[in-house]
Amino acid sequence: MSEPVPVGHPGVGRVLVVIPTYNEAENLPDVVARVRAAAPAVDILVADDNSPDGTGVIAQAMAATDPHVDVLHRPAKEGLGQAYLAGFAWARRRGYDAVVEMDADGSHAPEDLPALLAAARDADVVIGSRWTRGARVLNWPLRRLLLSRCGNLYARLALGMPVSDATGGYRVYRSTALTAMQLESVCSQGYSFQVELSRLAHRAGVRIVEVPITFAERERGASKMSPLIVAEALWRITTWGLRDRRAAAWPGRRVAGRWP
Repeated sequence: MSEPVPVGHPGVGRVLVVIPTYNEAENLPDVVARVRAAAPAVDILVADDNSPDGTGVIAQAMAATDPHVDVLHRPAKEGLGQAYLAGFAWARRRGYDAVVEMDADGSHAPEDLPALLAAARDADVVIGSRWTRGARVLNWPLRRLLLSRCGNLYARLALGMPVSDATGGYRVYRSTALTAMQLESVCSQGYSFQVELSRLAHRAGVRIVEVPITFAERERGASKMSPLIVAEALWRITTWGLRDRRAAAWPGRRVAGRWP
């Protein structure tokens, strides 16, 4: 009798890499090809927000020739957070055991994915960290380095999370962790979305580990970062921190309202 063919990534199970896109026609084919080479057993979902540059059409063409690639066509640009939440829901409906967040601009090296998946064998959430020993950040200007370093320090102090890169967007989530995190409360976008998910994971008590990665500035296309996104993140982190302290001071009192 022949041995059963293993399904998915060894020790993790069926894995879906969610890649949100908006105007990433120049970068997407290379990123998808590198993911397929680095981790052939995983599947890929391109969540495209109706990109006017034809990214969705390119993704559909790749899906037509590769059974490991699917496309989620979204009607309009709704932000990174909503794209990921839609991708998480898509994965859970189809019974995936783990979901990966990965940027489409090439800043997250697909070659680091096997190390993240290896760590997921014994963890619920794996963060590809830019700020742990062994990590490298390439081609970032000093202002971006300072913004990321200071933003992560502020998030760690304000929210009491033992995470060095709470804003990092290269991650693996076990599906059981996503369930425990109660994602229906998420309402932030952009820079603060990753902080909010870090906070939810920490509050849910799931095991979080960080793995060093090589992070590189995009070579093609325009960054989506803006002062408004940074301001939103600072406001939300401050508000979450104040609410956490209020809840700790009055543990029997319910804090009204949704998170900001």
